[in-house]
Amino acid sequence: MMKYWLLGATIGLLTLPILAWLFRAMIVQVQEMETALVTRFGELATALETPGLHFWPTRIFPWIDVIHVSRRRDFRLFRGVHVNDARGTTVIIDLWVEFRIVDAARATFSVADWDRSLQNLVAHSATSILGNREFNEILCDRTDVGRLLQVDIAAETERWGLSVDQVYIHKVSLLPEVSQQIFHTIAARLERAKADIEESGRLAVAELEAETDAQIAGLVADAKTHYPVAIGHALARLAKRPKVFHAYEELHKLSLLRPHRTVAFRGFDGDLRAIDAAMLPIPAIEGASDERRLGRGGGHA
Repeated sequence: MMKYWLLGATIGLLTLPILAWLFRAMIVQVQEMETALVTRFGELATALETPGLHFWPTRIFPWIDVIHVSRRRDFRLFRGVHVNDARGTTVIIDLWVEFRIVDAARATFSVADWDRSLQNLVAHSATSILGNREFNEILCDRTDVGRLLQVDIAAETERWGLSVDQVYIHKVSLLPEVSQQIFHTIAARLERAKADIEESGRLAVAELEAETDAQIAGLVADAKTHYPVAIGHALARLAKRPKVFHAYEELHKLSLLRPHRTVAFRGFDGDLRAIDAAMLPIPAIEGASDERRLGRGGGHA
């Protein structure tokens, strides 16, 4: 009896792994955002998209195969795409493409290698769209150009079961020799702009100086016209004081006789001093000036 019990226990222990293996072989596990394509002799039998465990007894047969396709958002960065702009300048761009698989069956069976096909499609779309724009437009309108690329690429990838959500121009560059030529061109333009600004500044300064000289000449001419009138008024007022007026005439005569000498007024020999005549005394310098002290009847040395 013990022998039969041990034999049954041994058979049971050996059967459990086999049963577990058979159970796993008949189960198709589907993850979240994933599609399991069940094929029979290479032909699509069904597509399982509901997450969980799906019992599929015929999976144990060798002609049954399961292909797992992710429907999560994916991306590709295509580097070094060479295109020519509207002027024929070679532009090197990096394109960032975000996409996801919406039809796993078409993405698997309608195209042999959709990854390589997507790369060729991106290069073709970039050449056709960016070839109508100049380099500065590509730099300034990256968002609009990316939207145009996304629409153009998505129209083709829809047949493959792919949905292209976004296309970004990641980087824009030029060939080294083209960059050097553009640098020299910009430097020459800056030099010309600098020369134009300096010339405009010189002309503006010259014009301002001419206007200032004209204004000064006008003021000087106006002052010269008022000078005789002012002298006439001063002499008229001075004539009301005969002594002062007579002294002024004496000093004026002396200044005409010796114009290179300094004539100083020291006052009168009486009650009228220099301060009374509103004139400040000038210190005498020996050999360089003539001093006159005027009396009531006239001037004397």
